[in-house]
Amino acid sequence: MSVVKPLQAAQAIPFIKRVKDQCPLVHCITNDVVQNFTANVLLAIGASPAMVIAEQEVTAFVNVANSLLVNIGTINNNTAKSMLLAATETQKNQLPWVLDPVAVGSALIYRSEIAHQLLLLKPTVVRGNASEILALGGQNSSSKGPDSQDSTESALNAANLLAQKYQTIIAITGDVDYVTDGHNTYSIAGGDINLTKVTGTGCSLSAMVAAFIAVSTDALLATASACYMMKRAGELANKQQGLGTYAVSLLDQLSLFGDSHQ
Repeated sequence: MSVVKPLQAAQAIPFIKRVKDQCPLVHCITNDVVQNFTANVLLAIGASPAMVIAEQEVTAFVNVANSLLVNIGTINNNTAKSMLLAATETQKNQLPWVLDPVAVGSALIYRSEIAHQLLLLKPTVVRGNASEILALGGQNSSSKGPDSQDSTESALNAANLLAQKYQTIIAITGDVDYVTDGHNTYSIAGGDINLTKVTGTGCSLSAMVAAFIAVSTDALLATASACYMMKRAGELANKQQGLGTYAVSLLDQLSLFGDSHQ
């Protein structure tokens, strides 16, 4: 079992500033539901989004971008080809990339098979909820579509084993986030329940991770810092006027991060 250390704000702030300073270009092959929100989240943190998904273009664009996000939420035969092509090119050129294995599990065999093919292409980070990480590790999990019914703590052992097996970083996000390389683990507490009620916050966090690892050689701490930023922004966002206002306020807080007392 890896050693778990709480992430400190002082550890995260330099990574947050680096994204704003360097404005990495993140190549997003993500699901249809969250593209607009994901793009706005990336812009809010100071990164630059691009949604290039055609299989005729993804290989060339991988070499233009600073990092890649692959999110299998609304996967089909065409997007699966693009994902595998992009990830293969990314691995060949040793560029950072993030896999978001949305809703993997025994009930959805096709996406689970594609997710395991993508795992073999050595993602820098795998970011998922507890049920997804348990399922990737071949363990029993309880999910409701893309939503986890398992605690992040219950998936920590599976995350450690996956990280060691695939030589990657696993980020399990939920009530408490855990980010591990199989040897060292950061925990990130906080956040707000409303983050689970706005479509695309988890998927957008995966894109944030892609931005953070694009500008750092310490992918473990960079990933934990992205999780910290999303949780803290979720705490600060306006909860008084309903979920619509909350979603916009979340973007506000991400864009203002570092300008106040965070």
